[in-house]
Amino acid sequence: MAEGDGGPYYPAAQSLVAEHSGDADRTTVFGVLSFVGVTAGALGSLTAALPSLLHRTAGLSMLTGFRLLLLLTALIAVLMALVVMPVREVRRKSVSRYQPDRNPKPSASSVSAGPRVHKRLGLSRDSWRLVSRFMITNATNGLAAGMMGPFVVYWFYRRFGASAAELARLFFINILASIPYLVIGPFSRRVGLVNTVTLSRGASAVMLAFVVAMPTYPLAAALYVARVVVAVFSVPVRQSFLMGVIEPSERSSAAGFSNTPSQVTQSLSSFSAGWLIQHIALSMPLVLASVLQALNATLYYLFFRNVRPPEELEREAGEEVD
Repeated sequence: MAEGDGGPYYPAAQSLVAEHSGDADRTTVFGVLSFVGVTAGALGSLTAALPSLLHRTAGLSMLTGFRLLLLLTALIAVLMALVVMPVREVRRKSVSRYQPDRNPKPSASSVSAGPRVHKRLGLSRDSWRLVSRFMITNATNGLAAGMMGPFVVYWFYRRFGASAAELARLFFINILASIPYLVIGPFSRRVGLVNTVTLSRGASAVMLAFVVAMPTYPLAAALYVARVVVAVFSVPVRQSFLMGVIEPSERSSAAGFSNTPSQVTQSLSSFSAGWLIQHIALSMPLVLASVLQALNATLYYLFFRNVRPPEELEREAGEEVD
């Protein structure tokens, strides 16, 4: 579960992870899974050298090497499916997770024995209020990702004349970005989930702006790696936060609806970024990505600063008792 959060299976997977994790450990579990995903992805990228290796050592043709690589990929996909098959859903009674403040008024969705709550497309009215906010923030995040993601390599090449070898080392070093995932649980418990996402995205926006201003490739590359390390803090935290404030039976629907705008806007902004590079300026997409990420951090804080997941409400209640 890396930054992309993609794939048609992702909403169901996100819901299952939350279902089998306790509230206190949910963010830590998402962090560990992200660590495994990023690390495995970095190691998997090294398999691209397999055809050349087999050609040099075993005398196989490059075409045969690529066929073996595709077969290996298919085998790994089958093994992944076999590993997931034993996972089972846990049937639970409907209980509202959404608590907008420390003294919330009870609603129909918070009483499991009350009247049946009307749902539209699998979500209650309270859940739609939250999901619509997630859709807006994820849309702005998708715009930023589309402006930056596909063009960073090209920007480093055009701006500094970076070689293919230099760029390969740079993006493999991004494996360092997986390390913060292992400490995200304790960090977010101390700072708060919403504050963690806001600080991570705000800091990464500022650092991206400074990457554009760097005069040399070593400085820009070092700051870019640091920016990636800071940016990844928000990934498992926002996943955990969404799952924490949404009623368990609605988690898959909420994840699907909230993540769709990001995929749409990312595609649109990628097209716009190409036009900006050609007609305005080489660095314009990265500058706009920085602005959009800053906007995203601001909206996230404004939308969710008073929303508390169950684990934070429990900690606050415990502190009041003490």
